Amino acid sequence: MALDTAIAKADPLPPGDDEPRRPVKRFGGSRLGGLILALNLLSLLILFVGALLLNEWSRGLIAAREETLVAQAELLSNVLSKLSITTGEPTPAFDPVEASRQLVDDFIPEGQRARLFDLDGLLVADSYAVTERIPGEPLPPARPAGSPPVKADFAAEKRAEAEVERARGDLAAEVEAALDGQVQSGLRRSESGDRVVSVSIPVRHVQQVLGVLTLEAGDVDETLAAQRRALMPFALVALFVNLLGSLLMHLFVARPVMRLSAAADEVRLQRARAISLPDLEGRKDEIGDLARSLETMTETLSDRMDAIERFAADVSHEIKNPLTSIRSALETLPLVKTEAQREKLTALLQQDVRRLDRLITDISNASRLDAELARDRPRTIDLTTLLTEIVGVYEAGRKPGEPRIVFQAPAGDHVLVTGRDGPLGQVFRNLIDNARSFSPADGQVRLTLSREPSDADHPARVRVEDDGPGIPPDNLETVFQRFYTSRPKGTAFGANSGLGLSIARQIVEAHGGAIRAENRTDETGAVLGARFEVALPLTFVGRRG
Repeated sequence: MALDTAIAKADPLPPGDDEPRRPVKRFGGSRLGGLILALNLLSLLILFVGALLLNEWSRGLIAAREETLVAQAELLSNVLSKLSITTGEPTPAFDPVEASRQLVDDFIPEGQRARLFDLDGLLVADSYAVTERIPGEPLPPARPAGSPPVKADFAAEKRAEAEVERARGDLAAEVEAALDGQVQSGLRRSESGDRVVSVSIPVRHVQQVLGVLTLEAGDVDETLAAQRRALMPFALVALFVNLLGSLLMHLFVARPVMRLSAAADEVRLQRARAISLPDLEGRKDEIGDLARSLETMTETLSDRMDAIERFAADVSHEIKNPLTSIRSALETLPLVKTEAQREKLTALLQQDVRRLDRLITDISNASRLDAELARDRPRTIDLTTLLTEIVGVYEAGRKPGEPRIVFQAPAGDHVLVTGRDGPLGQVFRNLIDNARSFSPADGQVRLTLSREPSDADHPARVRVEDDGPGIPPDNLETVFQRFYTSRPKGTAFGANSGLGLSIARQIVEAHGGAIRAENRTDETGAVLGARFEVALPLTFVGRRG
């Protein structure tokens, strides 16, 4: 009796879950792979689109700022010309005193700086130099008394001086280009190190270039800071998508794998016999495939363990019967008084020993059957030749009074199947032995090879018929169970172990075939004997010659 099997599971299996599911079309062959790729691409796409939009916005703002400064510079140049900072007599020239008086910071918009340069590129006027406001920054808090003096950072001072010189060089190049009569605009660094939008336009008296007006706007850093702040929502959305993707991966991948691992550990530690996680098995991705595969694997192992337990129990029961008989005969043997009784007990002991030997042999064959089927490579087998050789061996060793084996095959045809000749030969020998054990003395066992064109799956047919008492109708299927024995009167005890037909069915089904039993009857319905039919897939039927 098999032990009850426990199952490591979360919920009972829903109805219909044991039916095979159709394969689902998946992105790149993987539903989870598609989900991971989609989430990663979505976050990257958000960042890319955000950066692209903000770069366009930033360029548009700076270009608009440059256009505004050009318009302001041209207007300022015209206004300054109207205020008589240029003279044309005797030659066109700047009036530096008038330019400095007019170029005050109240005349310049807040946040901008205006400077005038003459034809030699020398500074004539600067709105920062003529401002009425006092520039400067708040002093730092006073240091406590006795604090050590702050050491000067000469390297930083040198770097600052180099930056100032570079900024002056950029400004000089811009002024020199404007003196050629072309309006200059662009981004550059100021002497204080800030990025500024700078516009330099020539100042003219009629058509004569007298100098350059440079107008700077120092709010570029504020614009870029605004750009960074505008990028933050995109970055936060991308971060949210990544976090959501990580959470989904944890929920839909990591946790199910951990649950499967825990259920497998339960089986490994023998706390359960099979894995069953219906909520995971219903998923249509790789996790669902894995859960269903693990469940099928553990259920198969559990069924095999149950079968081994039942087999062990049946073997124990079957072996005990002849052993009990042998022990009883051995205990009785010293008590017998006549030679006839002693010979009868000795014959009984010999029968039990033969039965036990046959039983152990069949048990050994049954236990090795799976390994032999897995080890042998299938190949094309000629059933006509195989059955002819088997019948020849039986006929060569037939003793007087034993049934004859009569073999019939399609004339001139070879019936070819794909399989293993050793196990298939064992099937036919078991069927022949079974038929011989139930046939009367000097009877016949008929072995017939034929084809059934109407059956496309199993056209090759082998029939074994005897003239015995037949099989009870209720036992036409149970005869294939292990240790089933039903002996007619006169059959030698121990000639059947009850494993031959079970082994035959296992081998035939492993070859993709089927085996069945039926009774032969006449017109009146009287049983004439038993018939066993083996149906196998046909590889090829070729005409001899």
